[in-house]
Amino acid sequence: MKMSRMKTLGVIALALLICEGLNRRIPAQQNSSRLPPYPKSNIIRDVRWAPMETVIRKAKGGDNWPVTWARDGSLYSTYGDGWGFEPKLEEKLSLGLVRIDGSPTDFSGVNLRSPTIEQRGQGRNGRKSWGILSVDGVLCLWLGHNNLQGGESTLAWSEDHGGTWSTVDWKFEEFGLMGFVNFGRDYQGARDEFVYAYSHDGPNADSPADHFVLMRAHKDHLLKRDAWEFFVRRDANQQPVWSKRIDERGPVFEHPDSCLRSAITFNPGLNRYLWWQAIPQPPGHPDRGDTRFEGGFGIYDAPEPWGPWTTVEFVPAWDIGPGEHGDFPTKWMSEDGRTLHLIFSGDDCFCVRKAVLVTQ
Repeated sequence: MKMSRMKTLGVIALALLICEGLNRRIPAQQNSSRLPPYPKSNIIRDVRWAPMETVIRKAKGGDNWPVTWARDGSLYSTYGDGWGFEPKLEEKLSLGLVRIDGSPTDFSGVNLRSPTIEQRGQGRNGRKSWGILSVDGVLCLWLGHNNLQGGESTLAWSEDHGGTWSTVDWKFEEFGLMGFVNFGRDYQGARDEFVYAYSHDGPNADSPADHFVLMRAHKDHLLKRDAWEFFVRRDANQQPVWSKRIDERGPVFEHPDSCLRSAITFNPGLNRYLWWQAIPQPPGHPDRGDTRFEGGFGIYDAPEPWGPWTTVEFVPAWDIGPGEHGDFPTKWMSEDGRTLHLIFSGDDCFCVRKAVLVTQ
């Protein structure tokens, strides 16, 4: 009896130890996406945000808001599922175009009507734009939800500042959230003659991936599908290896189950690339890409578009809704690169918040 009882107690104790170990491991697995994927930046020590009450909100009812600095000196952006700036459109658009003029504290937005790019249909049933770029006087857009089911991307362009648009006759079925790496005014200050683009490595715009991919095409041929080549890896000298074969692409940034909506801008004052990335909602959430009203993001920096990346800031829960998309337009950066303004889609608006980078 005594021996049998001791065995029973031993089994119970062992079971308790196993359960305790599982309880310790499970939260770590569940929260792995809530931890920064790369070490702290040795260039940018901190980000100091202006108080939340200073955030400017306009164009309520629209989201996304990728931006580029065009040849005419204006910022151009697109919105999704909204009515644009005041005076608002009577019809809600899946994709609308706007021009923004002025300073980050005193700006105005104008709705640009362009039947050849405006899209209808809400959510997955309407095309959206996740990325916009001005290069040599031409505006380019990545159109997502191209299959009208939440997947695919294709490329559109305008040679008259958004008045009329054309679309290429090819698509990327593999990528659902494509964007451009933005530099200065009309692509001034670019590192070379190539246009760089990126996407989370997945076909659907609302499903997180384990990593991001990078691709490029010469700026004179970016409308040709066979001009695009894909980042494979960095070699022993940290130089990029490229391939024309899309199936040879490799990760340029890794964060398991956490790569989704994002934007990259070059900061010339600091000579660093800044990558804003929304942190998807946790598994089980009805819409993991919806961080308009609550959620967090990471900001990463690198000396080149292909890295190596380090963490500037990682905030699982910001003090206000961060939105699904965030951009640091070069036009609204100080000359030394330390004062920035984030354009983001928090609370389903065109939002602007000042940030000061504290460097080493």
